[in-house]
Amino acid sequence: MQNVYILDTTLRDGTQAEGVSLTVADKIRIARKLDEFGIAYIEGGFPGANPKDQEFFQQARRELRLNHAKLVAFGSTRRPNASAASDEGVRALLDSGTPAVAIVGKAWDFHVRDALNVTLEENLRMIADTVAWLKQHGKEVIFDAEHFFDGYLRHPDYALATLRAAAEHGVDWIALCDTNGGTLPHQIAEIVRHVCDSVPVPIGIHAHNDCELAVANSLSAVQAGARMVHGTINGIGERCGNANLASVIPNLELKLGVPCLADRDRIALLTETSRYVAEVANLVPHGYQPFVGHSAFAHKGGIHVSAILRDPETYEHIPPESVGNTRRVLVSELSGLSNLQYRAQELGIDLTDRKEEVRSLLQVIKEMEYQGYQFEGAEATQELLLIRAFDQYHPPFSLVSMRVLSSKEAVDDMSSEAMVKLTVNGRTVHTAAEGKGPVHALDHALRKALQPFYPELERVHLTDYKVRVLSGMDGTAAKVRVLIESSNGYDVWRTVGVSHNVIEASWEALADSIGYFLVRRAPVSAHSPSSSGSA
Repeated sequence: MQNVYILDTTLRDGTQAEGVSLTVADKIRIARKLDEFGIAYIEGGFPGANPKDQEFFQQARRELRLNHAKLVAFGSTRRPNASAASDEGVRALLDSGTPAVAIVGKAWDFHVRDALNVTLEENLRMIADTVAWLKQHGKEVIFDAEHFFDGYLRHPDYALATLRAAAEHGVDWIALCDTNGGTLPHQIAEIVRHVCDSVPVPIGIHAHNDCELAVANSLSAVQAGARMVHGTINGIGERCGNANLASVIPNLELKLGVPCLADRDRIALLTETSRYVAEVANLVPHGYQPFVGHSAFAHKGGIHVSAILRDPETYEHIPPESVGNTRRVLVSELSGLSNLQYRAQELGIDLTDRKEEVRSLLQVIKEMEYQGYQFEGAEATQELLLIRAFDQYHPPFSLVSMRVLSSKEAVDDMSSEAMVKLTVNGRTVHTAAEGKGPVHALDHALRKALQPFYPELERVHLTDYKVRVLSGMDGTAAKVRVLIESSNGYDVWRTVGVSHNVIEASWEALADSIGYFLVRRAPVSAHSPSSSGSA
């Protein structure tokens, strides 16, 4: 099968997603990442629509050097009853300086009459004139046939006429748009096949996800003859989003054997690219996302883990490394012996002839989860449990006592003070610190006590703190679970604590967070650092 070209519209269609806003600097950074990933076309925005996109294309001309991708400026056909040369929006496409441009035009007669409010004939002239003028000025032109599938299902002759208007004037690509996202895969395949037979121009697919079918529709279109796929990284876009390229690309490359990146080795950058875009866009990565999600290759059930220990193919459709992801084995109340054995093996802990000890720890973990602990999101605490149970664990510190006080005067802000007494390397350390809240004060006091012994703690900071009430029926006496995320600027790890007292739960998670860092900093006994405890 021929190569398929990917047009990434994260920087244009993706920014129409609710809650997504990218600065010019963000768009430059993402464009570089997409180029590194091996994308063929990067749609940068609509230079005639807003100052931000105009600035993006100006800055791109000055400093964006792409090795693989062509930058694409997006716009629409000329205004009714005017010329392409006099249309400011069309001229902005030329002024953007990109080698390729994408223009959107109406392909559904209903939209032409009721939304655009022009005659069917004038709409065809708008398409033809715009394509011809841009081709005269040396641009590679992609025509986005908006609402094409809805138009074809209701008035196929006119929908095809819009494509021919573009084709007859030299358009390079025609992208069939399922703009409302309501077409089914079998309809997509049938229509794309007919269009490929009827129009002498390479065909692309631009699918939206309103029926959760954008990826399936994109693949159906390729199998029917489409040679370009439009989409966004992580599927972000207006309403329910666009075709998710983080799923489209591996399905093309690995399942259908259709090359769509600059070279096949770049598929291993998929997970990194997905998470990079999410980070820059200030979005929380979707853990259950296929191929690239944190849980995409996570195994929890004991039977599953036992099987993958023999052969990962038993419960994995591809090796996670092929898309840059990693296998994860979770330890929980659903675990079997295999789960613990797998995790211990990752940590370099030999459990040969220690089956009864493993069973004992497994029961401890199941009881802890019954009490409210959750180790799936707190792998650092889980790792500490294994090290304490099976390794020659030497705690970097131990608590003797702690006290936390909070006070508020009538007109003053609430203030907190924490006092901790620890044993560190055989010495007793007693210190106090203030903070904006009790946990903040406790964190300060703990660091104040430990940093003279472990100065590298200066690099460690909390990046997230969550409290979950486990049973609202108990009101203010309810048990709570505290999840703390920490980082040293490179690695990220999570720890958990559970108690009826939120301060005690917070201390438990906080102490494990610091203890985990110190243990990983200086491995003990057979324990060797691995990536399994960081995200």
